[in-house]
Formats: sequence, structure tokens, C-alpha cells
Amino acid sequence: MDSKLTLKLESSIIEEAKKYAKKHQTSVSKMVENYLLAVTQNPYDQEITPLVKSLSGVIEIPQDEDQLEYTKFLDKKYQ
Repeated sequence: MDSKLTLKLESSIIEEAKKYAKKHQTSVSKMVENYLLAVTQNPYDQEITPLVKSLSGVIEIPQDEDQLEYTKFLDKKYQ
């Protein structure tokens, strides 16, 4: 069921959104709806398919000492 929503935005943003929507053959309402859908969906709420479950853990990648040291370096760098 569709419902109406009123937003208050800068006029320049509205104009740019209208141009973008026209160029991409959509509506500003649809753009807002898609954005809100994207930010409110939690990908972890989705069920894992049996195929993906069967593939989980199939490959083991051994880590040598160099890889572990590099991982530690990156962890420290980006903290």
C-alpha cells in the first residue's frame, strides 16, 4: 500500500533530483523509496540458500607468517 510523505529539502537539491530522475527515466519518489529501502534493509536478515551453505568452508586458505604479519600491520594502520 502506497502512502504519501512530505519532505522539506533545499530547492536546488530538488531541481537536481528532478533532472537526475528524468535522465534515468524514473521519479524522485521512486528514487527516495529505493534509497530508504537500501538503508533500512539488513543483508544479515536474509536467509542463506542451501547452495551457499553447502559451499561454506569448502576451501581452506592456509596463512603463512608473512600474511599474518601483513594482516596485523593493516589492522594497526586502519584502527
